[in-house]
Amino acid sequence: MEAAILELLAARAATSTICPSEAARAVGGGKWRDLMEPARRAARRLVDAGEVQITQGGSVVDPSTAKGPIRIRKVR
Repeated sequence: MEAAILELLAARAATSTICPSEAARAVGGGKWRDLMEPARRAARRLVDAGEVQITQGGSVVDPSTAKGPIRIRKVR
């Protein structure tokens, strides 16, 4: 899942974000909904590794306390 997130971000402009659902769809195809929480966990691991940031409303948020929809972007 981490690889899918990084691949999706690499294919976008440096200022772009992705939704965890995009990574879930890339990995799970038609069963992507079951992979939403694994995608969010993968994003949190990438935050811990210093590779991505999680945002809400355009602002970086703490992934351990973020509730609701999130976006993932490359570290700026």
